[in-house]
Amino acid sequence: MKIIHSIKSTVLRTIYLWKGALIIWFSSLLLVSMLAIPIKGALNSGFGKSMITEKLAGGLNFEVFADLGAAFKSIMSFFSVGLFMAILVGFILNAFFTGGVFERLKESSGKFSAGEFFRASAKNFWSFLVISLIISLIILVLAFLIIGIPLSIVGQSDSSPEGALFQTGLIVLSIFSLLLTVLLLVADYARAWQVTMDRNVCFKAIGFGFSQTFKTFLSSFPLMIILLVVQLSFGWLVLKILPGIRPATGAGVFLLFLLSQILFFLKIMLKIWRYGSVTVLMAVNSQEKAPEQTKDFR
Repeated sequence: MKIIHSIKSTVLRTIYLWKGALIIWFSSLLLVSMLAIPIKGALNSGFGKSMITEKLAGGLNFEVFADLGAAFKSIMSFFSVGLFMAILVGFILNAFFTGGVFERLKESSGKFSAGEFFRASAKNFWSFLVISLIISLIILVLAFLIIGIPLSIVGQSDSSPEGALFQTGLIVLSIFSLLLTVLLLVADYARAWQVTMDRNVCFKAIGFGFSQTFKTFLSSFPLMIILLVVQLSFGWLVLKILPGIRPATGAGVFLLFLLSQILFFLKIMLKIWRYGSVTVLMAVNSQEKAPEQTKDFR
């Protein structure tokens, strides 16, 4: 019942935050444009405006990039640096805006204020940045230990039976997926608890995230599995739809761009829905814990 209540009661909170999702979408669009527009200009200068459209009309073909000659190295160098900067800035922006989202999700209703949203984002920025950084580092270390090392050992072993690499990969990916789900729960609980504090206590928040995750594992883990399945299913649907659309006119290209941005906006809303569900579940568990503590005290 707690799981269903958390999922259902968060729908309205998510809808109330559509303006916040719009701010996040617009910031992401600007960030991607900072990388995409210069690369498009470099490709146009290498191929020519008409040639690049003609060569890539049938889909992405890496052989056409061989025609760039010496310009290919400079474009790839620019792309690598630009991609690194986009990931770094995107990580920082995510920590910033997530603070505003979690702060707003504490309330079940109310009018959205852009000023309050940005103030909440600034207030929680450093704690959320530290929480995101630590959880991300834990995920990377686990990925190396659980996926990288076993696959490397099996791949380099001459005595491994046929199909051993695939079977090992399937097993370690399953284990890593379960641990990743737990760590996402820890991160969400840590951020949901942090916004209830008057000061930044990011390390205590992470400790609370681990504690709350394992204390309420029977309700928290299934909830996160459901939410992640919905998010992954939506992502899979997007990947099935967009690559199959090949517009032949300028209007078609614009409509495809519009469709992709609408889908990206919905992806942001689904993530907010996940944050809200975890926030509500934390509140429900804390309300159940309070009467028990009072009873024990008496």
